[in-house]
Amino acid sequence: MRLPLPEVLAYAARYPEREEDAKVMDRTNRIRKERELHLADLCAVCDWKSRRSARHARKNTEEEVVEISSFALRATSEKARIEALQLLRGVSYPTASAILHLYHAGPYPILDFRVIWTLGLEQPPSYDFKYWTRFVDMWRRALVACWRLHPALSARDFDRALWQYSKENQGRLTESGKGMLRKSSPPEPR
Repeated sequence: MRLPLPEVLAYAARYPEREEDAKVMDRTNRIRKERELHLADLCAVCDWKSRRSARHARKNTEEEVVEISSFALRATSEKARIEALQLLRGVSYPTASAILHLYHAGPYPILDFRVIWTLGLEQPPSYDFKYWTRFVDMWRRALVACWRLHPALSARDFDRALWQYSKENQGRLTESGKGMLRKSSPPEPR
């Protein structure tokens, strides 16, 4: 991992809060308790994570969103969780990861090119379950290591720190030959 663990709190504190963050975070307690999303919840996450996919998410029915998200948030299989969510229109690995990150009781990362870079992984041409499990495992190992220094750190703040570290360092380190950056990076924000 590129981010030195003693610096995690400082990078998390510099993560820019946006109005959209509150729209998805305010739903967390209710969704974790009910273990299901409604169409409005899905649209809020898609607006926050990937505005391009948000218009597709609005094509889902309320019944589809409740049934599929309920299954995914209750599933015991990692594969069932991440792949079931992708049955919903407008949801691919990055958005499904955001749903798990925000609304599943367990710790999940958000699949994002900035977090991938900070963890020291290569950006794949496309995402699949094998890459997802590798990414989640590496992120969770780094989170556990970070908890040794910062036991009160939330998974959300850890993910924010990884994102912010890339935002501040990825271009600079790439130019100096110490990192890699795809020529065409996905759009901000997340």
